[in-house]
Amino acid sequence: MLSFVNIGLLLQASSKMIITREEWEKRLSNVKTRKEDMNKLVMNFLVTEGYVEAAERFQLESGTKPDIDLATITDRIAVKKAVQCGNVEDAIVKVNDLDPEILDTNPLLFFHLLQQRLIELIRNGKIEEALEFAQEELAPRGVENQCFLEEVERTIALLAFEDASKCPAGELLGMPHRLKIASEVNAAILTSQSHEKEPKLPSLLKMLLWAQNQLDETASYPRIRNWSTVTLEDPSL
Repeated sequence: MLSFVNIGLLLQASSKMIITREEWEKRLSNVKTRKEDMNKLVMNFLVTEGYVEAAERFQLESGTKPDIDLATITDRIAVKKAVQCGNVEDAIVKVNDLDPEILDTNPLLFFHLLQQRLIELIRNGKIEEALEFAQEELAPRGVENQCFLEEVERTIALLAFEDASKCPAGELLGMPHRLKIASEVNAAILTSQSHEKEPKLPSLLKMLLWAQNQLDETASYPRIRNWSTVTLEDPSL
């Protein structure tokens, strides 16, 4: 005997609208997308992610103009790479050369950069310099902000372990943390240039995934299963 749950599922399945592949593809063909709009999406992605050479080539090939000066991308990526390589002092200098107000108006970002500087000193075994830096640059900020103080203490805790990677805060020494800070700096520079922090294309893909999940509840249709190849799956009848 079928349970009430199974009966409900059967009724739900039978009430779904079925859209065949032929009908689906016909509907898709009726959607008109301007090539200029697609080109702008591509350029937006290249500019936001910092692919300068690719953006220059794409501009020549498609005639699509970037919405910011491509020269500023080189400077922004230089800052990002400096953080990724552990050259935090150099990164701070470069940020201030670009726009001093970026760090002046973003105390959290400035603190994270200083914290990363401390992490790099600890990583390189410069213990005395690390303690002096923490006392002079980070401790005063910890007095003003409890969250900053907790992060300073968490970072200093790395010194209590002979193998700092085994410390509970050992992830601070990992490359993912460098990448996180580099991403924060990149976003702040983009904001200062009145540009989006994130490229539009990934956001549109997230919206597409959300829309597909919503449609799953009311219809059976050729849905996208493999997002890397964008292959369609025939609807279940």
